[in-house]
Amino acid sequence: MIGSQRASLMRHLLLLLAILLLATAAQAQQAQQAQQAQVKVVYHMQDGVDQAARGLANIRNHLRAEPDTRIVVVALGDGIALMLKGSIQRNGRPFDEQVGDLTRQGVEFRVCNYTLQAHSVAPERLLPQAKLVPSGVAEIARLQALEGFAYIRP
Repeated sequence: MIGSQRASLMRHLLLLLAILLLATAAQAQQAQQAQQAQVKVVYHMQDGVDQAARGLANIRNHLRAEPDTRIVVVALGDGIALMLKGSIQRNGRPFDEQVGDLTRQGVEFRVCNYTLQAHSVAPERLLPQAKLVPSGVAEIARLQALEGFAYIRP
């Protein structure tokens, strides 16, 4: 009798262990799916201070509506103006404050090295939040093709 009770208890414990393992695996899979489902957006800044000002306003609105969105700004051409130390909008507001605020909210800023070279801009003139990438257009393409980013050009 005791042997059959022990066997029954072992079966119940094994069943419980199997249920716990399945539940843990299901939770891990749900967490992975939730991470993959995160909205990711690349904002393409190319046209100078007016587009940059509009784009930063769009990003602020975007984050107010969807704070978990992963946003990367890629600046190239005349769009690098927003990432230069001392650069200001037409209304006199400096870009560096806005870039700092958005960086603290998780926004990443990337700048095209080819543009810096073409405009003879030293990398030291960039805001500290800027990450230099070899090519802005290649970075945008990579984010879209390989990382699933949606594209916005304000």
